[in-house]
Amino acid sequence: QVQLVESGGGLVQAGGSLRLSCAASTGRTFSTYNMGWFRQVPGKDREFVAHISWSGGSTYYTDSVKGRFTISRDNAKNTVYLQMNSLKPEDTAVYYCAADPRWTYSSREYEYWGQGTQVTVSS
Repeated sequence: QVQLVESGGGLVQAGGSLRLSCAASTGRTFSTYNMGWFRQVPGKDREFVAHISWSGGSTYYTDSVKGRFTISRDNAKNTVYLQMNSLKPEDTAVYYCAADPRWTYSSREYEYWGQGTQVTVSS
């Protein structure tokens, strides 16, 4: 069982930056989980943003955030981060972190989810 709590969302102007954090509580070693970030706007499916392997050695991003967002993790702190730079209004969404032992970018396959944090980018 994994409990995930996101933080760091807020309101920012276009071109600005935010760093999201996701703190995990687990009875299993955090470093055995691959971690993902997803986002969702009302009326649309949850969208994959980025994920990172259990060691941090592999990362993958959706095309729309490549070069602007960076996913990282600190296994000693049981935390995964999403650094978001050059934010655009179309990045506005609720951002969720997720955990799963599998290496996947399908929201249907992630077993554990946080409650989400709102990111709003004004133009």
